[in-house]
Amino acid sequence: MTIPWDDALADWWVAEVASDPVYAEEVIPLALGALDPQPGRLYLELGCGEGEVMRAAAGAGARIVGCDLSARLAQQAAPAGPVAVCRLPDLGWLRDGGLDGALAVLVLEHLAEAGELFSAAARVVRPGGVLALVANHPAYTAPGSGPFVDPEDGEVLWRWGPYMDEGSSEEPAGEGSVLFHHRSLGRLLSAAADAGWCLVRLVEHGVGERRAAADPLLAVQRQIPRLMAARWVRHS
Repeated sequence: MTIPWDDALADWWVAEVASDPVYAEEVIPLALGALDPQPGRLYLELGCGEGEVMRAAAGAGARIVGCDLSARLAQQAAPAGPVAVCRLPDLGWLRDGGLDGALAVLVLEHLAEAGELFSAAARVVRPGGVLALVANHPAYTAPGSGPFVDPEDGEVLWRWGPYMDEGSSEEPAGEGSVLFHHRSLGRLLSAAADAGWCLVRLVEHGVGERRAAADPLLAVQRQIPRLMAARWVRHS
């Protein structure tokens, strides 16, 4: 059963973040590297969840506000900065050009239309402002994609699935599942460009050092991208 991204998933998400060292060791550093928060500047985290990234950005001296679909998660994030409850890509509660930047971490793959989020962010971020993104790499989000071991020689290969087509798949989440939307890297970058964003940095991130050392199967997948981080600047 697919679970909507509202309060029904709050406990599951908090437990995932708390128990998964990848979030603290890899996801948050990728997010801060893409955003490069500057002291005193005002940023918005789109889909802030429990607020871990907000707290990290605030620790760098930035002013940060958040928004999330779950009221329970928004309440947990509130100590890091003001948080609104909304359903993305609806940012009608924000004025045009009032932000220095926006950030979305592991959010875009749960939205059916990437272009709508890019357009909404372009409206609320000032010209010259930034948009940062951390997402599951499109190589992973194509339905049926993933690693498999060749039984003949033990080589780890990659099953791409329908990478070039847009699609979706359900992934386990607690007692149910959540929906992941897939679009190729080319479609993703083109959607951002169409909304007025100029790409200035793209990072493709594989298996981290700690995970590779702990798991021989992951160690041989180090050349396969798992996460991506991007930074855009809004056209004037």
